[in-house]
Amino acid sequence: MYSLKGLRYVFLLPFAVVIIGAIGFMIVESLSFLDALYFTVVTISTVGYGDISPATTGGKIFGIIIIIIGIGTFLTLITSLAQWLIQRRQLSLHQHRLNMLIGVFYTEVGNKLLHTFSRFDPNISSLREDFMVTPQWSAAEFQQLKKRLSTYKHNIDPALLDLEGIRRYLQDKGELLVHQLENSDLVENETYAELLWAIVHLRDELVARPNLKGLPKTDMEHLVIDVQRAYSLLTQEWIDYMQYLKNRYPFLFSLALRTNPFVESPSAIVR
Repeated sequence: MYSLKGLRYVFLLPFAVVIIGAIGFMIVESLSFLDALYFTVVTISTVGYGDISPATTGGKIFGIIIIIIGIGTFLTLITSLAQWLIQRRQLSLHQHRLNMLIGVFYTEVGNKLLHTFSRFDPNISSLREDFMVTPQWSAAEFQQLKKRLSTYKHNIDPALLDLEGIRRYLQDKGELLVHQLENSDLVENETYAELLWAIVHLRDELVARPNLKGLPKTDMEHLVIDVQRAYSLLTQEWIDYMQYLKNRYPFLFSLALRTNPFVESPSAIVR
């Protein structure tokens, strides 16, 4: 895929050909820089006004070379620009589909999990106010929340943890999680892919145990780490999800605000 930096280099090629042509005609045809520049441009563009023409054999040969190189360069520029525009459009569509995928995930699974996990977090009260997103939030405020979150340790209290409830919930959502992992657009967002794998892994760990009661301390510590990993990734992705809704779908953002999983008792009812 063409990057902006690569495209800039392609844009420089025609200018380089024009300058080289002008210098060449100055030397071969003894023209002034302005006349040589003018002649190079009308030659490459195939306009050919006829007011200036090569007077020497060397000038004619150089003119042929400049025409061939110049036309090839401009065709390369046009082709590269067209490909960049097409690829940019495709990338935008991929990103839009991925954001829709993330939206379905949070609507069907993520919000409920976040609300559940936050109840097991003994320190959530220190952060809860920071998650009270409002319609007035700017991009800077979303970034500030991400920065605040980068220093927060997502703790889970094993005494509060309802492993059986999490297992039942994730088993019910297993088909949706698998379909999400199978989506080809997932490769565009490694963070979201990592989140899905963390949740699927947690489900697999819980399903693999016939009984979740009376687990040894070492095993409980292992499961707590799995929950904390999923909890942390869920929280980070939720911020980007909310910012996307605010920018793209205000009506969905309105519902997301009312069902904010970090509110202790969220309600969709408009008050």
